[in-house]
Amino acid sequence: MTFHGNPNIYANSVKLKVADLEESLLFYQNVIGLSIASKEKKQAALRAGTGEAFLFIEELDQVEPKKMRTTGLYHLAILVPSREHLGNVFKHLLETGYPLQGASDHYVSEAIYLADPDGNGIEIYCDKNPADWQWDGNLVRMDTAYMDTKGVLAASSNSKWNGLPDGTILGHIHLHVAELEETVDFYVKGLGFDVVQKYGSQAFFLSTGRYHHHIGLNVWNGIGAPVPKKNHVGLAYYDLQIPSEEKLEELTQRLTELGATLTKDKDNLYTYDPSGNMIRLVTA
Repeated sequence: MTFHGNPNIYANSVKLKVADLEESLLFYQNVIGLSIASKEKKQAALRAGTGEAFLFIEELDQVEPKKMRTTGLYHLAILVPSREHLGNVFKHLLETGYPLQGASDHYVSEAIYLADPDGNGIEIYCDKNPADWQWDGNLVRMDTAYMDTKGVLAASSNSKWNGLPDGTILGHIHLHVAELEETVDFYVKGLGFDVVQKYGSQAFFLSTGRYHHHIGLNVWNGIGAPVPKKNHVGLAYYDLQIPSEEKLEELTQRLTELGATLTKDKDNLYTYDPSGNMIRLVTA
């Protein structure tokens, strides 16, 4: 069962603005375990193993630090293939001594949290067996409980750390937004996502194909949080993988009817959610 492939719509890569490319590359290689797929001037693409690049970073010329209480990235979530691989990551992170922000059992997954040198949030997680996910109609049971850290470490292999394995992908993206009603409508009515869980009036989780979530939205930075300036570090945009050109045309029409902004740059089509988060719509 694949939740990150046709006919689903899902986030499959993300571009970040950073203050220092070399510092970021050291972090993402040595701490996270990604490798450089390509690099030129002040930009680089990163991947896991021999897979496709899913993290793109760019050093800004006139950069300002990440601002609190804005819209933008809450975290990007890196999905590893198994609990064994999560154990390997956890063991490696503990050995590096890099500060962690938490570790949680979400019932559908187990996750470790940290941040890059610019304060961009990162989740590294593995899914539990989808057959064990509990659904109440169209809502999946999720929560934030303590992760069984001993169990995750015990699941690790004894092999030497060699970075994130093949099969590691961007599993989901979680965003700070300025409000939820209009933003959820944009993703549901405009882009075809389903609401699969919500935490009161604070956070919504959306997916296609009955995944636990491809996109998270929250107002934890405050209702009416402003859009960060273009020269602030943080999210540049993320890619939504659309299964076909026909589906892209359908979504474009729906977004237009909602009054969403659509722009084209060479061969790329971009839109913005109502909270100013930039999305690139891709089909290949």
